[in-house]
Amino acid sequence: MKKKIIIAIDGYSSCGKSTFAKAIARELNYIYIDSGAMYRAVTLYCIRNGFIEAGIPDRTAIISKLDDINIEFIFNPDIGEFETYLNSENVEKEIRSIEVSSHVSAVSKIAEVRTRMVALQRQIGVLKGIVMDGRDIGTVVFPDAELKIFMTASVDIRAKRRYDELLGKGIKVDFRDVRENIVSRDITDENRDISPLRRADDAVVLDNSRMTVEEQMVWVRSIIERKINES
Repeated sequence: MKKKIIIAIDGYSSCGKSTFAKAIARELNYIYIDSGAMYRAVTLYCIRNGFIEAGIPDRTAIISKLDDINIEFIFNPDIGEFETYLNSENVEKEIRSIEVSSHVSAVSKIAEVRTRMVALQRQIGVLKGIVMDGRDIGTVVFPDAELKIFMTASVDIRAKRRYDELLGKGIKVDFRDVRENIVSRDITDENRDISPLRRADDAVVLDNSRMTVEEQMVWVRSIIERKINES
């Protein structure tokens, strides 16, 4: 039996990190953990409870309720994927909305929120055999991950992917709003004080602007095999 490793995928918003991570997890029969969905679920909870006003999160209120927020990933055999549950409610569609996207970076800046999420993520990764994507997986959550990948793509291509994704989910949006949101999130993610978006020194870079998912899989297979043999 091959040894299991941890694969950490970081990168910019709407680079296709989740799609790529899911494809890897399916092929290796690993567990896929969407770290971004965890922060989106917290953000949705904050919106629902009125903890965000004029775009500013109420830090004190959010911290006081962290213990009331339970996030799970439950496999849906009908679609062959894990879905995000917030306090036992399937919120997979709600957490992908523009409203949540507009506030998730601000909520993610709160140290106590990140500490709670990181602890949960590390607990899941104890036995390895996981693929996790996010902004700081290879730099903060799993700095010792056997394989770290940093993904990037042009802003316009990322905006088009996000726009198509939302339309596919039945969410009506304006392309310009989607693009502006991505540019804003890039700036916020790169400049936040806590766990800013950075490429780990030992990460391999994947610019998938002109690559299909299958082409990305061809690219990564030999890298994964090498990392497993080295572990």
